[in-house]
Amino acid sequence: MKLSISFSKKDTQGHDTIVVGVYEGGRLSDSAKELDKSAKGLIKSALKGHKNFSGKQGQTLCLSANKGDLVRVILLGLGKAENLDAISLETLGGKLFGALKACGAEKVSIHLDGVKGSKDVKAADIGARLALGLRLKSYFFDKYKSKKDDKKDGKLSKVLVVGDEATASKKLFDTYSAVSEGVFLARNLVNEPPNTLYPESYAEIIKKELKPLGVEIDILDEKKMHKLGFGALLAVGQGSIRESRVVVMRWNGASKAKSAKAPIAFVGKGVTFDTGGISLKPGAEMDLMKMDMGGSAAVVGAMKAIAARKAKANVIGIVGLVENMPSDRAYRPGDIITSHSGKTIEVLNTDAEGRLVLADILTYLQDTYKPETIIDLATLTGAIMVALGFEYCGAFANDNDLWNKIEKSSKNTGEKFWRMPLDEAYRKEMESEVADLKNLGSLGRYGGACSAAGFLEHFIKDGTKWAHIDIAGTAWWKSDKPTTPKGGTGFAVRTLNDIVAENFEK
Repeated sequence: MKLSISFSKKDTQGHDTIVVGVYEGGRLSDSAKELDKSAKGLIKSALKGHKNFSGKQGQTLCLSANKGDLVRVILLGLGKAENLDAISLETLGGKLFGALKACGAEKVSIHLDGVKGSKDVKAADIGARLALGLRLKSYFFDKYKSKKDDKKDGKLSKVLVVGDEATASKKLFDTYSAVSEGVFLARNLVNEPPNTLYPESYAEIIKKELKPLGVEIDILDEKKMHKLGFGALLAVGQGSIRESRVVVMRWNGASKAKSAKAPIAFVGKGVTFDTGGISLKPGAEMDLMKMDMGGSAAVVGAMKAIAARKAKANVIGIVGLVENMPSDRAYRPGDIITSHSGKTIEVLNTDAEGRLVLADILTYLQDTYKPETIIDLATLTGAIMVALGFEYCGAFANDNDLWNKIEKSSKNTGEKFWRMPLDEAYRKEMESEVADLKNLGSLGRYGGACSAAGFLEHFIKDGTKWAHIDIAGTAWWKSDKPTTPKGGTGFAVRTLNDIVAENFEK
């Protein structure tokens, strides 16, 4: 059941649950004061009796009301007003969703009049960001359950956000909601099992999801790619019975005056399942390698978000979709392959396949569409997880201004990016003695994320602003986060969308 979220200046719906805010120290928000007065001191009395609830940010306390249809009142800890920023409001929404589920709420009214945030948060954004947190946390993936589990989202069906800024909040939330649909698409793609999500089926899903929104879709099959000389990408996929695909997505939302400018482009690695090929991965947790297309999912989700909110910019997305399997047809360590750029690559390890996929589509993208700015995303290396764990993704940028844009959007969305070094030494390390390049650095996992970026840099034309984002640690989480259930995260969809909104629509 999709959670319905609406906004109103007055409480117009019948409800079983009311949510009001309490600041740290037990200070009531204006709406909480009003409710307490009409309920003859219910809230103040409860605060005296529940010493563990002090209004710290994220705390919740469920009170029994039993007054007509109103069954309960939930107190939501707001913390200190000066600390209540956009990201913490989303986190509050996510935590509130859990509390509403736990207490069996069905129809909920959230009263936010008088709630104040930090100086950077506008009054209208308080309700909109809280609602976004609720929406993001409401996601779950039960497509393959023969019996749907209603406990997944409880009975919660309707949320009404009440406040004087309802009209402005709704306008903001409509945009946020469009972006959340892109996040959900990315999560669905990553969570999909590899026997149903393979290159051909993935390409059709992209077409089905994006074409109705006005995104132009081009699908390159293997016949076209052979003619174009996609030797690196096709080598990765040749061991699989599933044919490889490249999908180009074009959103043309800019005005005629701005259309002359070169577009921004997003590039995604889409290895729908990665066994490692002949360089076979260990069996433990190999099932998680269905998420090795997380970079492509981020690009597809971002394109949906951009199109759904009708962004006034020209944006290109391109994804390389392959399945890396061992077989009698599979490429081997020791092979030398020729990429679309004409550069030859010595294969030292068939599990260093993502960079080969990206090499061909990066070249094709630049030759065909000539973007000014490129951001590629990939679950590329285990080495980035050794460096940064699961909290941050690694970002490599050849342009300081581009990095500044990424960093700002990262802060706007709460998705964490950490800049990693690009250096001539890493580029040099990827040169081969028997071919132009090799697909594995001489130091193995030591500096592996940096040398992988160095390999990709060989395929970036001079003058092109480029960033490589390694999301190996952030595309899939093994435990719940405040606004993200475990599994596919949809990481980077919001940041990519924000980069476009902040820099390419003005």
